[in-house]
Amino acid sequence: MAIVTSQIQTYIETQSWIRRMFEAAAELKAKYGPEHVFDFSLGNPDIPPPLQVSEALKEIAEQARQPLSLGYCPNAGLPDLRAALSNKVSAEQQLSLEAKHLIVTNGAAGALNALMRSVLNSGDEVLCYSPYFVEYGFYVGNYGGTFVPVESENGTFAPNLNALEQAITPKTRMMIINSPNNPTGRIYSREELKGIAGVLREKSREYGQPILLVSDEPYRFLSYNQQVPAVLPLYRDSVVISSFSKSLSLAGARIGYLALNPNITDFELLSAGVTLSNRILGFVNAPVIGQKVVLQALNTGVDVTLYDDRRRAMAQLLDQAGLEYQMPQGAFYFFPKAPSGLYDQEFVDALRKENIIAVPGKGFGCPGYVRLSYCVNKDIIERAREPMLRVMQSIHQ
Repeated sequence: MAIVTSQIQTYIETQSWIRRMFEAAAELKAKYGPEHVFDFSLGNPDIPPPLQVSEALKEIAEQARQPLSLGYCPNAGLPDLRAALSNKVSAEQQLSLEAKHLIVTNGAAGALNALMRSVLNSGDEVLCYSPYFVEYGFYVGNYGGTFVPVESENGTFAPNLNALEQAITPKTRMMIINSPNNPTGRIYSREELKGIAGVLREKSREYGQPILLVSDEPYRFLSYNQQVPAVLPLYRDSVVISSFSKSLSLAGARIGYLALNPNITDFELLSAGVTLSNRILGFVNAPVIGQKVVLQALNTGVDVTLYDDRRRAMAQLLDQAGLEYQMPQGAFYFFPKAPSGLYDQEFVDALRKENIIAVPGKGFGCPGYVRLSYCVNKDIIERAREPMLRVMQSIHQ
């Protein structure tokens, strides 16, 4: 008998392709030198955090001499941060929230896990349009749930409402949306969100239980000349989840939050459940250092024009290579089609021969595409031009 569960054995075998390719890039960098590897695998923000972050850390270091300055805090987060977050999220979501509607978590992943631990029973189903962030399925499996991918519109990645309606069953407990999307960069319009909400509302009435709409929004800050519509006003049983991993380049600090719609079914019970889950999952509370940093840097952010500049450079690279893609409206990923006649893994393998690291679309539940992250210096994108063209030339020979 194996020392780990059969579920974990399966997860090990099917673990994130993002991490696999990141590790492959590390091996190539060790072999050839970082300057000769074009690593577009991981969405790990490389733009330095705003100045307010370093200033906050200096202040926290001084305060650390005081008793309990870095001790336990309430499981739902520092009261000052929750109050400040309520103002920020109220403005973004166009709905009035109070501090009690916000729970500070160990990143967006911690928020998703605390919510799922609170509401999922064994066998419950969680829906999400493909392509999707692969870890969603692992989180659902943590609590005995079943992750159900739903096909989006072919080519455009728009939400397919007919497919959503057909996928909902009496076991459906939650729908996750991610806009701006990882890996496509697509932003759902207000009309598209209203359509999703309408389907969930009708099915909730039909089956006599609320289906939660969970909007995962770590890339809300990163949209290009396009507004990201608010979700909370469109659907009563909605939850917004986000983090500061990308907006403040604090991925390793692990600070996120969960915002409950004030009108959600059984608000008091759900809030208490998520707060308890935040503790008993072993998080106890989100890291206090990170919370204090975020509090001081809450109304700042990284320079998004740098990401836009890289986006344009990557688009130029893909155009020169003759690859088909949808221009990302937000986030920092491209999701082009693999060249005709190639599987996504075959294309990724061909790119790797030229030290270009991409992630196959099958890792996001969408074979036939590859993901390229532009969390890299623009110079790397530009220097990848000749190797990319060599790959395309060899494919078309």
